[in-house]
Amino acid sequence: MENTRFHRVKNVLDRRQTDLTVCLEDVHKHHNLSAIVRSADAVGCHHVHAVWPEKQKWLTNNTSGGSKNWIDTHLHKNIDDAVTSMRKHNPDVQILATNLSPDAVDYRDIDYTKPTAIIVGQEKTGISPKALAHADKNIIIPMQGMAQSLNVSVAAALILFEAQHQRLKAGLYDRDMLDERIKHTMLFEGCHPIIAQKCKEKPLPYPALDENGEIVADEIFWQTLKHT
Repeated sequence: MENTRFHRVKNVLDRRQTDLTVCLEDVHKHHNLSAIVRSADAVGCHHVHAVWPEKQKWLTNNTSGGSKNWIDTHLHKNIDDAVTSMRKHNPDVQILATNLSPDAVDYRDIDYTKPTAIIVGQEKTGISPKALAHADKNIIIPMQGMAQSLNVSVAAALILFEAQHQRLKAGLYDRDMLDERIKHTMLFEGCHPIIAQKCKEKPLPYPALDENGEIVADEIFWQTLKHT
């Protein structure tokens, strides 16, 4: 394994923002799903929530470019369950809904240094009344042309990158927020995918990694891994 791979993954995980998330309400077009998940990963989100049909397949690597492997995805049957989960994770979270309404505020006027969840809605009908009832604030992206709204994935990206901008200025990416057990699992699977798969098949707990990402394990581990 190249050390550069380990250190790059570790640097990404060290900067994960566990208190910034996006919730997709019935966004079903895979090119939009893929773009939103990639944007969430790019700004350092660790969690993504989605209201998603049970029998419908979620993203594959082909549609998400592998970003889904670095995101903890929570699929929910309805928006009530999604909001309950987000508030359980962080009771102080401010829930924002992208919605054109008289009381909506410019998305840039929000303080994204607070724990934040951004709800984006279905491509044609937008956010449901149930979701709007959960929102603490409605936000809009000001338009100067004939169009009144952007593609959902473009809108999500603009808002997420505004959140990133504010958080970078506030130094919030210097926090190490991710649980060490979760970080170790993601580091091991990201840097040693073949051995990780064999550990799952046995099953064996993932051994420790040294400062360069090399596996630290005794002979018993390797012998157990080798034999079926």
